[in-house]
Amino acid sequence: MAGAQAPGQPVRPAVTPPADVKPLAPTLKPSRPAGSAQLPNLWDPKRRPEKPTGDLGTIRFLTSGDFPPFNYLDSGGRLTGFNIDLARAICAELTAACTIQMRPFDDLVTAIGERRGDAIVAGLNIGADLRTKLETTDAYLTMPGRFVAPKGTALTTTPEGLELRWISVVSGSAHEAFVLDSFPKSRVVAYPNEAAARDALRDGTVDVHFGDAVGLSFWLLGEASHNCCEFRGAPYLESNYFGDGLRISVTKGNKRLKQAFDYALHRLSEDGTIAELYFRYFPLGYY
Repeated sequence: MAGAQAPGQPVRPAVTPPADVKPLAPTLKPSRPAGSAQLPNLWDPKRRPEKPTGDLGTIRFLTSGDFPPFNYLDSGGRLTGFNIDLARAICAELTAACTIQMRPFDDLVTAIGERRGDAIVAGLNIGADLRTKLETTDAYLTMPGRFVAPKGTALTTTPEGLELRWISVVSGSAHEAFVLDSFPKSRVVAYPNEAAARDALRDGTVDVHFGDAVGLSFWLLGEASHNCCEFRGAPYLESNYFGDGLRISVTKGNKRLKQAFDYALHRLSEDGTIAELYFRYFPLGYY
């Protein structure tokens, strides 16, 4: 996402839900607030990954504990999150034994390269340098950019609708680059961080804000927004700005495990499991 990827270093989007918004407990059914968008289908309906054959052995997932709500430690010190529940669902779909081990984020690529794990499920963005070491499954979620606008306004978030309007963004981010390229007649104001850019919208300094939809979904539900605003318009998924989505990484050449994961992910999409996890951990829905 925002910023350049340093050679050899894993990078992921920054998502920090406010403390006053918690994902639903894993034992509860997800709630879908009125007006929530449905989870889009990210897979080609004509493509049917083959079911793996033979014993996959024990699959060793590696993750980190500092990326809420995807993978993090809850108040009781238990590893939880969307990615953790997804890994468990994959294991159940494949009827495979699995372990999930937490490591520092910066150690994940090294650990899998040294065969201390089989797969990474932690929100890696795979740059050109990591593609020589890893390959990835199909995407199971994307991290779109979205506009938020004050409730009750009639603004349309098209280039014409936002002509001469003030848009807040985070300086140096992919979201700033996208707005500058796609909304050339808008007035773009770059702020040093997400909090400042969002506060400018809440306080009426700008007309709309454009940023990371995942983080914005929690901001809209949290106290910091003062219930000021709402998503406006459709999500933007352009991969050259917002990445290729969340994927599971395996060591280069491990085609069998990649095929198994792709098969399981497609099955979990079809039976609604991924959508259930999505609405459990993202109660507003960010698409």
